[in-house]
Amino acid sequence: MDLQERIARRRSAHQGREIVVDRDHLSPVVHRAEPVGRGPVLERLLDEFEPVFDSELPPPIAVDGPAGSGTSAIVTALFDALNERLGESTRTIGTTTRAGSMGPITWFVYVDGRRVESAFAFYRTVLSVLSTESVPASGVGTDEFRERLRDRLDRPNHRAVIALDHHDEPETLSYGRVRDLLEPVDGSVSTVAVGQTVPDRWDDEQPTVSVPDYRHHELVDIVTDRASTGLAAGALAHESARELATWAEGNAHDALAALFGAGVLANAEGSDRLESHHLETARADVPDNGVHLDRALALSETRQRVLLDLIAVDSTDTPIRDVATKIADRSSLTTGTVKRFLYELADRGVIERVPLPANGSGRRPSAVVPRFPTIAFRALGPDSNGDETEADGASEGEAAETPHGDLPDSSP
Repeated sequence: MDLQERIARRRSAHQGREIVVDRDHLSPVVHRAEPVGRGPVLERLLDEFEPVFDSELPPPIAVDGPAGSGTSAIVTALFDALNERLGESTRTIGTTTRAGSMGPITWFVYVDGRRVESAFAFYRTVLSVLSTESVPASGVGTDEFRERLRDRLDRPNHRAVIALDHHDEPETLSYGRVRDLLEPVDGSVSTVAVGQTVPDRWDDEQPTVSVPDYRHHELVDIVTDRASTGLAAGALAHESARELATWAEGNAHDALAALFGAGVLANAEGSDRLESHHLETARADVPDNGVHLDRALALSETRQRVLLDLIAVDSTDTPIRDVATKIADRSSLTTGTVKRFLYELADRGVIERVPLPANGSGRRPSAVVPRFPTIAFRALGPDSNGDETEADGASEGEAAETPHGDLPDSSP
């Protein structure tokens, strides 16, 4: 961000008098164009990508790191920079086919596994980068998309490097599955597996770039950088930034989720700075060993609204069936459909089932609690009072066909 933009933001803050100046700059699910404190890791990745500067493909690469270490931010920043800088200045790397161009072209394609769960969606995502024309969302089949991809890359001067992010999370395409999907164009593509772990059966001799936790001073820089552009001037004391970084223990997601949550709370109170009680409440809202906020935001709108209602009804000590009934009363969904969603989301790890005290001789009932920051989710998710949608198999008629169905109240 240049100096003029910084001045403009501060002027806007004084005119609006709101503590949150730019939610995107504060949001834990938005990446910076240049990740803070990750220069050495980017250099290691550029070393592995060295062949692209000679119009060749790099070998398959794994990028792994613990939660909140910035693996997604690093890869998206690198791919954007390669496409933008080299794609415009040379014919070695580009994002589109130029009319009459005979030079080699290598596309860099980032695939977010949280939002791409099928072969159809995968091919469509890749083609949306490789194609100069819009790619239809319906009306064509997976086989046709596969042929389009083959046609696009079946030329000696066309190549693609495809990164699959979150390959090791529940319900996402696995790295092995993506390799199978790319088999028809195997000679024209290379892959990058991004996640908390390397793919199954990854050879020790294959390149792996491991991303460490953020060190304390790096995390302080990240919090300070986000606060300087996302909050009004002077809203966050430097000592508070240091305390937040210490609490987060190297996890940038948790630090930014707490910072964002504190900003939301302070904004609601009309405060001109983040006070200690804002930060304490926001930190308490970020679960220990929880999941990334984007795991919840990547769900269909219907499931997000179920989560919003789950937060609203305070499910901590209430059996799942009773919670499902309360949520159904707030929406157009049936109790059975809501219950199915809750078990599904628990299987995905987005919410957690917590055993409750046993009632009599039956099996112990369980409650469900969120595993993601709820303050930030309420601020960034859909309006919980809006119209219900029925997406991704959310119709009520499907409830009886699911493995869970209407489970007994005493189910664990």
